[in-house]
Amino acid sequence: MIRTSPTILIAAGIAGAAFAQPQPQIPAQPQPQVQEAPTIIELRKADGSLAARAMVWQGRTGLEVRVQAAGLPAGHYGVHFHAVGRCEGPAFASAGPHWNPTNRQHGSLNPAGHHLGDMPNLDVDEHGAGRLEFTIAGAATSGPQGLFDADGTAIVIHAGPDDYRTDPSGNSGARMACGVLRAS
Repeated sequence: MIRTSPTILIAAGIAGAAFAQPQPQIPAQPQPQVQEAPTIIELRKADGSLAARAMVWQGRTGLEVRVQAAGLPAGHYGVHFHAVGRCEGPAFASAGPHWNPTNRQHGSLNPAGHHLGDMPNLDVDEHGAGRLEFTIAGAATSGPQGLFDADGTAIVIHAGPDDYRTDPSGNSGARMACGVLRAS
């Protein structure tokens, strides 16, 4: 038979009581809430037909971007924010260069960094379904380097995939669809 001393039982009881006591609660830190509704954009081809719809909004850690294919054949397409909010066809050159407020080079695989206008490719399957969801970390809709500046911004779908490396456009080909973003 094993005997336990009263001192050990009292010590065990005190330790057990300490764990049974309610611990002070640390208040949860309030999470910032999104203050603005998403901006919804239609991206149209030069002939006016719908190619995709996009939503952009300020998230907790940066800009949230969603692009949904709506009239594109199967394939892989480079998608970028461009610096000017104009979409004059047929080549959409009026959208200017990529949105690049940090003055970096193009491409997530580029050793010199990547600029904020870079996004992943939009992959469209044989049924025309394709969706791109992406967060541009640290970017904002407003402010000195914000997406919604005085002349707006464009979102452009290119004819080919972005190689994520080649400056200035990822070797993604001609601009085939465009939509304008402006502050509401």
